[in-house]
This record gives sequence, C-alpha cells and structure tokens, in this order.
Amino acid sequence: MKIDIIGDIHGCYEEFYNLTIKLGYDWSSGYPIHDQRKLGFVGDLTDRGPHSLKIIEIVWKLWNQQLAYYVPGNHCNKLYRYFLGRKVQITHGLETTVAELKACTNKEENHYKKMFMQLYEESPLYQVLDHKKLLIAHAGIKEDYIGKFHKSVKTFVLYGDITGEKHEDGSPVRRDWAKQYTGKPFIVYGHTPVCEARFVGNTVNIDTGAVFGGQLTALRYPEMEVVSVPSSMPFVSEKFRTFN
Repeated sequence: MKIDIIGDIHGCYEEFYNLTIKLGYDWSSGYPIHDQRKLGFVGDLTDRGPHSLKIIEIVWKLWNQQLAYYVPGNHCNKLYRYFLGRKVQITHGLETTVAELKACTNKEENHYKKMFMQLYEESPLYQVLDHKKLLIAHAGIKEDYIGKFHKSVKTFVLYGDITGEKHEDGSPVRRDWAKQYTGKPFIVYGHTPVCEARFVGNTVNIDTGAVFGGQLTALRYPEMEVVSVPSSMPFVSEKFRTFN
C-alpha cells in the first residue's frame, strides 16, 4: 500500500494544493489524483482557515471514489454537531466555517452539509490499514484501545489523552501518550501543532500548524518520508507545542 497522509488542513486550500503538487498528484480533474498512491487525512479539514468548504468538497470527492482515507478530528465532530442542529459554541475556528456557509445560498449550504455528513457518518473513528501495520487516528490512540470503539476511545482519538485540567490559556492539559505507546501498528496522527513532524517510538505527529503559519505536512508511507510546504498564514508561535 502506498499512501500520503496529510496533517490537519483547517481550510488551508492553497497549502493543500501546493503539497499535493509537490507529492506528484495531478489536478486536471479538479482534485488531486495519483496513478499509484492514495491520500489519507488525519481530520480537522475545516475551521480557522479561509477555504473550509472547498476542502470538504475535494476530500469528499476523493473519499467517494475510494481514492482517500479519512478519519474525523475534534473540529470535524463539532461541525457535524452544528449540522445536526445541536447547541455548539461557534468559537475556536468554527466561526470561519459558519461564515462561509452563511455566505452560501440554501442550496449550496445543503450541498456542503450533505457531503460532510456522509463523509463523517460513513468513516471510522480511526483507520487500520496495510494488514494492521498502519493506523491513522486524529489525536492518536492507546495500544489497548486498538480494535475498540467505545466512548472513551472516541474521546481519546478526537481530543488526545486529556486529564480534565486546563492550561492558563484555557486549552486542555494532555499527556504525552506517544512516549508510552509500544504497539505494533505505526500510528500517524495530528491534533497538536508541532514545528516539525515529531517521531516518537512507533508514532508520528504530522500536524505542523499550517493554519498557524507553520507548514502543511504529509507522511509518505511506506517510505516514511516527510514532505512539507510552508504556510501562507501569519505565524502564531504560542499555538505550537514543545516537548521535553
């Protein structure tokens, strides 16, 4: 299996286009296609960036033709709940996606809603691929959660190993689960922005903060090659996590 797994896009269409071109994908059909490879997405397609709806449509088209694998992120989950009519706070990036939707006609809005809800509802919480050698999960997964799908697993793959405590800026305190992971599947995840792809044991975090002015990063599997393009967004240093 040959797959290029892309970190959190957050509506950064320009970076997504540039990265797939760099990876050798052809856009002549209006979305990126490779004759030998597929794309993978670690979730958080939308929010904060300028082109969330465009990203939804492209990923849905790829997924619908079985040209890509997708797993939901916490921002995906929040947008899904918004589309369901649940009471969600239109903050922390969702406001940019909602603004795009409000600028649409009702027909256009329903078009994006239908695509996103199908993508979300018909995709697993995490993907186990390549004869169980590769696993894609938005915020990662503990070894003993692999193969399970209960509520605690969902919380972990969407939000990470949260303690229930908060940092001074209001962000959740998360344990560095990757340091304890000793499982066999190689885990590719995102969720927590880091300046460079972070390999720890049998895991890699490829969220390099495209929407915060960092980079958009892909992991080429099975080559284990990291490919990145610079962001066009302003750099926000406090959004990037550093580890001891």
